[in-house]
Amino acid sequence: MWRKLRSLAAWGPRRLCTAPGATIFALSSGHGRCGVAVIRTSGPSSLKALQSLTAPRALPRPRRASLRLLSDPRSGAPLDRALVLWFPGPRSFTGEDCAEFHVHGGPAVVNGVLEALGGVPGLRPAEAGEFTRRAFAHGKLSLPEVEGLADLIHAETEAQRRQALRQLDGELGQLSRGWAETLTKALAHVEAYIDFAEDDNLEEGVLEQADREVQALELALGMHLQDARRGQRLRSGAHVVVAGPPNAGKSSLVNLLSQKPVSIVSSEPGTTRDVLETPVDLAGFPALLSDTAGLREGVGPVEQEGVRRAWERLEQADLVLAVLDVTDLAAPTSRDFLDAVVAPLACREPKGSSPHLLLVLNKCDLLPSEGPCPRPGPYPYLLLSCLTGAGLDGLLEALKKDLAVLCGNPSTGPPLLTRARHRHHLQHCLDALGHYRQAGDLALAAEALRIARRHLTQLTGGGGSEEILDVIFRDFCVGKVSLGSSSLP
Repeated sequence: MWRKLRSLAAWGPRRLCTAPGATIFALSSGHGRCGVAVIRTSGPSSLKALQSLTAPRALPRPRRASLRLLSDPRSGAPLDRALVLWFPGPRSFTGEDCAEFHVHGGPAVVNGVLEALGGVPGLRPAEAGEFTRRAFAHGKLSLPEVEGLADLIHAETEAQRRQALRQLDGELGQLSRGWAETLTKALAHVEAYIDFAEDDNLEEGVLEQADREVQALELALGMHLQDARRGQRLRSGAHVVVAGPPNAGKSSLVNLLSQKPVSIVSSEPGTTRDVLETPVDLAGFPALLSDTAGLREGVGPVEQEGVRRAWERLEQADLVLAVLDVTDLAAPTSRDFLDAVVAPLACREPKGSSPHLLLVLNKCDLLPSEGPCPRPGPYPYLLLSCLTGAGLDGLLEALKKDLAVLCGNPSTGPPLLTRARHRHHLQHCLDALGHYRQAGDLALAAEALRIARRHLTQLTGGGGSEEILDVIFRDFCVGKVSLGSSSLP
């Protein structure tokens, strides 16, 4: 053990290093005609590329935009008049030397600059995601931050944007690293007790302190895992199913919420025979909106299959928009729908796999101006007219509240787990901590902590065994004298 400590101490802290490789370049902005297109390089030949295309002008000051005439270094033909920026490493997105060319976005200009860069020795086109991979390799981004960057690029709603920004800012990574540091310290204490307890060099209560830290971490991990998968739902969209009897206005409601003609609207019952799905932005939250067949006894095999699929979607729903015709609540199909769908969902608290419910009474424009409004029994409801839009604001506000519960609030509270990978590592970490508590042998307990810590470091993509050694030296002063002793082998 002492020889191992001395060997590791000689190495000191180790960092991820990447050997110098090719310089890559790519169009970083979107394809197609645009006002400005951004072309980026990263690697040791970025300076050469910048000088080749802007010669004979002097190199611009780092991180300052400068106007330059770009020319083909082989033919000398002018390419464009553009803004160029120079980012010496490691103060760049990738941690390497980088250059950016902000050119006019016409295809001919972009292609000309890309071809000119391809002719500079040492440069090659970047592979998909290679800039981000280099940023991760040089410690500029953790894995959760890389995922947050991808989510931000693909964000389609306000809630998705806010959540992606929080992850890109490193909140989940910082939380995970804090947990990993707790485990590192606990593991170091246990291993130090195993190796050095006989030398009487350790403080009292070392194992008790490790137990307290592990217990607190178990509680924190359990709270994050009991989030009903809000983060994943926020990233991919909540499943909102529009259901009801025939001719209640389900397809009209889907078209109204999606603001496009997704479904065919007809006075003929049973028009919708299959499940029609469309992604929508509902009050700032992502949702997959499903229009289903009217729930009734099918009059033919095709409609019967549509009804079966409608029931299947109801079982998978996160939120059910139950639609009834307010002028026809006494009809057998309406009563059957209230008994079979609304009553069971209204009587149980929406938790876990139980979907939320919003009961919508459509066609309120057909109600008489005087007299009481028909009621669907004891269930809360919202009045709506898909024809005139009356009641739509109230429906959107109710949807916003329910979707905020289903998807979580990305602006407040702890960072959400947005991917199955996050849940996988946290769950396995929690399982390993359970094995630690049940272990009857210190060596097995240390191994359980080591497994738990490995899952946390895999979540962020960092960490190493040398960190445990650092804690042993720092907390217990092990080896300050002994490592230099002549009694060591």
